[in-house]
Amino acid sequence: MQNRLPIGILGATGMVGQRFIQMLENHPWFEVAWLAASDRSSGKLYGEAAKWRLDTALPKRIERMTVSPAEPEGAPKIIFAALDAGIAREMEPRFAAVGCAVISNSSAFRMAANVPLVIPEVNADHLPLIEEQPWRKESGGYMVTNPNCSAIGLVLALKPIEERFGIEQIFVTTMQAVSGAGYPGVPSMDILGNVVPYIPSEEEKMEAETLKLLGRLKAGAGGWAVTPLAARMSAHCNRVAVEDGHTESVSIKLSRPATREQILAAWAEFRPLAGQALPTAPDRPIEWAAQDDRPQPRLDRNRGRGMAVTVGRLRPCGLLDWKFTVLSHNTIRGAAGAAILNAELLASVGKLEPAAAVASHVSASV
Repeated sequence: MQNRLPIGILGATGMVGQRFIQMLENHPWFEVAWLAASDRSSGKLYGEAAKWRLDTALPKRIERMTVSPAEPEGAPKIIFAALDAGIAREMEPRFAAVGCAVISNSSAFRMAANVPLVIPEVNADHLPLIEEQPWRKESGGYMVTNPNCSAIGLVLALKPIEERFGIEQIFVTTMQAVSGAGYPGVPSMDILGNVVPYIPSEEEKMEAETLKLLGRLKAGAGGWAVTPLAARMSAHCNRVAVEDGHTESVSIKLSRPATREQILAAWAEFRPLAGQALPTAPDRPIEWAAQDDRPQPRLDRNRGRGMAVTVGRLRPCGLLDWKFTVLSHNTIRGAAGAAILNAELLASVGKLEPAAAVASHVSASV
């Protein structure tokens, strides 16, 4: 792309909004052109409105940008949304209705029947659901979502196994970083020296999203629809005193027998985006850690610039068939990076510029 596409960020002052800014600073396809946040931030310079909390400097250009009201008027036609679910449920459809491509990190519409829940390496073929959305037909706008931060690492590790051997049962216990709760997150007196065995709605989201992501898109009389993976799943989700990086202990029952070497080969050979030149995609989406005590958040969360998941400790399971550990960076691969990669996928298949063009045409004719 010779000219970068202008994009906007909804919820720009929050932790995921800051990750979007950090990851898009030198992006070859997209340029941050609009920032929006709550009423208390609207009208301020971004550097005044946001307390920057990442380990790289706030870009000077962004620091001097004025935060806009969170309204569709004047927004670019490509929107990255980093909103709480309750706010997103009301706000994201308004942007789609005026012709915006809304690439959302929110849970509000992940399980909607006509909204693609996408990991590009896993289920890019679910994107035709876009065409089932009423906004697409009226203004060219639509919504695409990325998964929960705990589901995304799990599903990337499961996909090549499910493709080759089938999966009938999934049991997972998560140890999730405090950054997954945003800022200020979990109070220090609650998390230091402690494990909190409850994250509201997390287990339900993880179970439902995993099966949708691993499901099959089918055409029927009523249009496109996803049939979830017919597997049984149980998730236990815990918050632990780790800054970044979700660790998950996984056990699976397969439909067909597989050796350890076959599972390792499935992970090593899983490179579905190879040759597509998507800027944020890792060269290897799944990396193997052979050491007995890996993966670990501090040592492995930034593999593939934070976009790869790391698997380790593959061994037979006494209850099911196999068990292993998976680690992913929850605010990069599990949040902002996931949405950016979804936008790159959409751009590569021609779903971004046509949406903007259709919306411009509709606006001009009104």
